[in-house]
Amino acid sequence: MDINLVAPAEIDSVMALVKGAIEKMHRNGIAQWGEYYPTREIFLADIAAGSLYAARIDRDIAGIIGLDENQFSEWKGQDWADNKGKPLAVHRLCVSIAYQGQGIGNKLMCFAEDYARANGYTSIRLDAFSGNPISLGLYDSLGYRRCGVFNVHHGDIYCFEKLL
Repeated sequence: MDINLVAPAEIDSVMALVKGAIEKMHRNGIAQWGEYYPTREIFLADIAAGSLYAARIDRDIAGIIGLDENQFSEWKGQDWADNKGKPLAVHRLCVSIAYQGQGIGNKLMCFAEDYARANGYTSIRLDAFSGNPISLGLYDSLGYRRCGVFNVHHGDIYCFEKLL
């Protein structure tokens, strides 16, 4: 498996991956993501910024992850431990339904941690929908600490942080 930047020409593959994952989440009663988020425009902006990475298996995009310094406004006021360092933000982690259950999300998060260390970041911050037990379990298993919660129209979102 290789992990590298997503090219603009791969936007349709990214959107197909995300659409499949959203449909599966909704079938499983996880009311996360949808037509409103994440949009094609958001992913195109990630690609243009050089912040969207893909895990690839035999040329297939098995999963994606966004890495940047952009923190959502809802993250302000959370109980972050790293208040003087340089946090890296993880956004839009998503694994293709064809590759779920094979550790792709774990490998993408390990890639994020390696990337952060190599680029002088002192922590990683992210958020996850409270109704997605798979995401919550992943972040808990990797040693991320819950730092707070905020609410959006579909439910509570937990903030997570890991000091590096």
